[in-house]
Amino acid sequence: MTITLLSQILFLGALTVVGLLLNRFLKLELTLACLASGFIAGLFLTKINFDTGIRADNLRDIVFFIILPVLIFEAAWHLKPALLRRWLAPIIALATVGVLASCFAMAGIIYFAIDNPQNFPWIAALLTGSILSATDPIAIVTQLRAIKAPDDLAVLFEGESLFNDATAIVLFTLILAMATGEIDTEENYLAYFSAVFFGGLLFGLVFGLIVTILCLLLANSSATTLILTLSAFSSFYIAEHLIHVSGIMTVMVVALVTRFSFKELENDLAKGVSYTWGWLGMFFNNLLFCIMGLVITLGMFQEQWLAMLIAIIAALLARTVAIFSCCLLIRPIKAVSLAWQTLLVWGGLRGAIAIALVLSLPISLPYWWIIQSMVFGVVIFSLLVQGTTNKRLLKTLN
Repeated sequence: MTITLLSQILFLGALTVVGLLLNRFLKLELTLACLASGFIAGLFLTKINFDTGIRADNLRDIVFFIILPVLIFEAAWHLKPALLRRWLAPIIALATVGVLASCFAMAGIIYFAIDNPQNFPWIAALLTGSILSATDPIAIVTQLRAIKAPDDLAVLFEGESLFNDATAIVLFTLILAMATGEIDTEENYLAYFSAVFFGGLLFGLVFGLIVTILCLLLANSSATTLILTLSAFSSFYIAEHLIHVSGIMTVMVVALVTRFSFKELENDLAKGVSYTWGWLGMFFNNLLFCIMGLVITLGMFQEQWLAMLIAIIAALLARTVAIFSCCLLIRPIKAVSLAWQTLLVWGGLRGAIAIALVLSLPISLPYWWIIQSMVFGVVIFSLLVQGTTNKRLLKTLN
């Protein structure tokens, strides 16, 4: 078992390196290069009958307990506190009302467009909507920096994505519990969501304060880096396994509390933390795209192309509804220009978090493959169409 796990880790690590090489020499966008690396490897390994041991049913624990904590902590750590406070109202609105509006709008469009309640029931549409409500700003923020766009716009993208990822993951957990029968009465839904969501916030606040105090007591930059890295994994594990609250909310709050405590990345105690989380975030983000490339099959496009097309249209329409309705709602508090709203709609790419969630679906659900196909279709559309055209839109509307 140990040798198999080690060989899988080394194999996936090698695929990310190949993706980096494709990015460097073919000038492909990095996530697209890693996706291509995994897809080509999958085709080649099938020809030589080599089995990596990577299966849809053995990815859940790796994705949830190793990859997601790193991605959430890294995103939260790199937010700028002052700018986050300035844009907190629209960010919170988009991460709550926006996520719910996006999820239900998407679910409704997909459910009625597929029109096959027996094979694709309402709960399957809701699962798809919750997964695709999570956005990934990495490529967009890189483009924003390249054109020297305002920091406020970058923080709006990053903050909205971070908070909406956390909310979407909690919503996904709730809907998945409904789908698998873990909760089965309507009156339990709100109580379950509230306990998981707000319990994660509270535990994250306490855990983050403890971590901050521990770092200050040790007063060593290397120790700070170690403790913060361990805190991402340990806070998630304790929250999920022992306290039964949202591990994602916990990790996000721990990262924000510690980040706000150190205030500036140049703080002596935080020296090296940004660098560490930078490469960890890059590695695990690229790793997810390599895994996605491996599990994609040509049959998926042949059999599920219509479902993919429906999901792409639904994702764009739902994102439009969510952004414009939320910005209208919070206009008296904090106005967001029409140009920036348009950028938020088209720049709402689906990426690592959506891949992570769909890979964690139990294969006992009869419709898991349809959902996976639709999510992969939306992610590929995000990379090939939105990601490649967004830079021009940014230059035009910024």
